[in-house]
Amino acid sequence: MEYERKVEPYAPVEERLKNYREFTKPLPEKALKEQGARCMDCGIPFCHSGCPLGNLIPDFNDAVYRGKWDKAAEILHATNNFPEFTGRLCPAPCEEACVLGINEDPVSIENIEKSIAETAFEKGWVQALPPAERTGKKVAVVGSGPAGLAAAQQLNRAGHLVTVFERDEKPGGLLRFGIPDFKMEKHVIDRRLEILEAEGIEFRCGVHVGKDIKAPQLREEFDAIVLCGGATVRRPLPIPGADLKGVVQAMDFLAQNNRRVAGSSFEGEAISAKNKKVVVIGGGDTGSDCIGTSFRQGAESVANFEILSKPPGSRPEDQPWPFWPMRLRTSSSHKEGAERYFSISTKEFKGDEKGNLKSLVTVEVEWENIPGQRPKLVELKGTEKEWPCDLALLALGFTGSESTLADQLGLEMDPRTNIKAPVSDYQTNVPGVFAAGDQRRGQSLIVWAISEGRQAAHYVDTYLMGSSELPLKGEGDLPRV
Repeated sequence: MEYERKVEPYAPVEERLKNYREFTKPLPEKALKEQGARCMDCGIPFCHSGCPLGNLIPDFNDAVYRGKWDKAAEILHATNNFPEFTGRLCPAPCEEACVLGINEDPVSIENIEKSIAETAFEKGWVQALPPAERTGKKVAVVGSGPAGLAAAQQLNRAGHLVTVFERDEKPGGLLRFGIPDFKMEKHVIDRRLEILEAEGIEFRCGVHVGKDIKAPQLREEFDAIVLCGGATVRRPLPIPGADLKGVVQAMDFLAQNNRRVAGSSFEGEAISAKNKKVVVIGGGDTGSDCIGTSFRQGAESVANFEILSKPPGSRPEDQPWPFWPMRLRTSSSHKEGAERYFSISTKEFKGDEKGNLKSLVTVEVEWENIPGQRPKLVELKGTEKEWPCDLALLALGFTGSESTLADQLGLEMDPRTNIKAPVSDYQTNVPGVFAAGDQRRGQSLIVWAISEGRQAAHYVDTYLMGSSELPLKGEGDLPRV
């Protein structure tokens, strides 16, 4: 009632487009205390249910309000292994579930979380804490994204000998090769990895499990396996001209640029948006990342196509609080100059005599709601339009995970090519083999990946030892800072 919602301000567009650095400007401590004061310490904090990790949000908000930053860091790390990641990248479902958000702007939970994490690192409170004893059990974690890293840290805390396998040259998964540096600079990952290694976790990078190491060898060497790979099978756009030079999958574009920014080498021909008319097809977070990256590369123009209808600006009536609402969300990249188009479907890519993309053809669409059935896509006659385009980036999401290792292990898959592993124990149909994160649930959020990694670790520990003291969702871990 006394303070308005505030979040970190952005550097001006013309300034931030000159580089790939993070461009938010931290709030002063006084302002952060005031934001913590906005938390109402609800009798039933619905933000807990909105957060896949079950973070103890009113507790760390109160600690910030009282200036007890060390206490806030301890509370936050009790349920979240990597708040420096979620504080930058999470869409904050906790804020949509905030009780204050019923009739006011919700508490700026994500911003507070990031500030706590950064303060903890700045003050040196985040320290490597190796387990006092080792169990002698060996666990292989396949994939070093947020799910794999969370599972590895939790299992290491339980005293197991954990080895993380990563097919790329460095750990981090999509955190490193999918998220642009202007959203999270990679030193944020590296400082956390230093702690994980100091705690005793071994990383084997450049190793593609299923190819470089076959499943039988993995099963022979380790007592348990946790599969935490990503949902990496990209959704194609099977229309005429899809094979033209200039039609590029978004993740190829983003991963190559991240390697370029890091000064690393990359395979394949260089992809650049410089001086090009760019069209990003897909309106999600990946599409937004392509927009911001294209502008920084010097694109002449950027348009964003979304096949779905334009969402309302406020919470729809059929999506009541505290559920996640499908409303219009405008990212920092959108604000950098992209033109957004909704209810539009791409029908054809056109190229020149050399096979280079030069334009694309679209048609306007509408969605027909049929009771008891999925909405039907209807093209509107007479709305065809040709757009000049030199680079089309396909940000259409992912359809599941690669099946090489799953086939070798004999794992059951669901119709979406996700590995079957129930939330009751995260164990597959093969004893001792577990799955968590995108490879189990499909493409999802970083906060869900961390949550699944933590949950799976509890059940892996139970499988190895008969019981586990590792926490489940919303349960506090041992103090770590």
